[in-house]
Amino acid sequence: MDKLFNNSDIQTTVYALGTFLILATLYIITNYTLRKLGANPKYLIPKDSIKKVGTPLFLLFFAFLIRSQSLQTILMVEDFSYAIRKTSTLLIIGCITWLILVALKVAKKLIIQNYDVQATDNLKARKIYTQFNILERIFIVVVVLLAIAAALMSFESIREVGVSLFASAGVAGIIIGFSAQKMIGTILAGIQIAITQPIKIDDVVIVEGEWGRIEEITLTYVVIAIWDKRRLIVPTPYFIEKPFQNWTKSSADIMGTVFIHTDYHVPFDKLREELTRILESTELWDGKVNVLQVTDAKERSVEIRALVSASDSPTAWDLRVLVREQLITYLQENYPESLPHTRLYLKNVTEEKSENEPKDKK
Repeated sequence: MDKLFNNSDIQTTVYALGTFLILATLYIITNYTLRKLGANPKYLIPKDSIKKVGTPLFLLFFAFLIRSQSLQTILMVEDFSYAIRKTSTLLIIGCITWLILVALKVAKKLIIQNYDVQATDNLKARKIYTQFNILERIFIVVVVLLAIAAALMSFESIREVGVSLFASAGVAGIIIGFSAQKMIGTILAGIQIAITQPIKIDDVVIVEGEWGRIEEITLTYVVIAIWDKRRLIVPTPYFIEKPFQNWTKSSADIMGTVFIHTDYHVPFDKLREELTRILESTELWDGKVNVLQVTDAKERSVEIRALVSASDSPTAWDLRVLVREQLITYLQENYPESLPHTRLYLKNVTEEKSENEPKDKK
């Protein structure tokens, strides 16, 4: 009996050591491989991302290790076997969730770093950045909810409650749907924005009469940075249900107009030559549009419109200001008579009366 008991103890010890060695070897190989990939510039995995994997990976292997029945026998904790198994299960679920979220962050970083949002022509970069920002939040919420559900379902008592509740899920779903339809509609609008992209990060928009750039897009609201450093918070359904202006929907370049009112004596050809000289002397102009036209003729002045183009809306604003100032200065210095005048026609009233009197007056 003593011999059989000793053989059983030896067998348990061998199983425990074997399990420990296998898990330790797998952990070392996995950790070494990931660090090697992170250190080698030929591979895409960033080095700082490898460090984030270390802790959840260690806890995952540790969770598998403590589930070993042989190890529990050696440590004489068999009485706590149920608690250890549940702890191990929760630890495994948590570590797998942790690793999935880290992998998501790494994938986002690898893709985003290939696109420069600060570049002049950044349309594609803003599309990718917007999609990943919104879809990342959706993915995180889904993964965390699934992890919590899996953790709760690992307990038999909670699982039985869940099965009983599942029978009344139809009625509860209808009640919750009616009470939370506003919130659900808002979330669905955020998902729709991520897919259809009526707006993107760094888009220039006019919303509620305010000019600004899209600073942040979430599932429920959008933050717009107004030009004077204010922030306009708009719910996501607004961009699905209401009209708004997006100046950078398909491209960042834009045209700007400058209106000047002059007298009828203004020389249009000279003004066109001056507009060309102004545009060619500044880097604000993108070299595409250079038009000067008479758009209206009123009883006291002529309306002239200069149409110019720039690479983006802030540059277009600066270009319009420059063109307006220099055209006015040009008229002041060279053709002051071309500036708007108010004309008055004075007539001699006494002469008019004398002309109207009859000549044969007795």
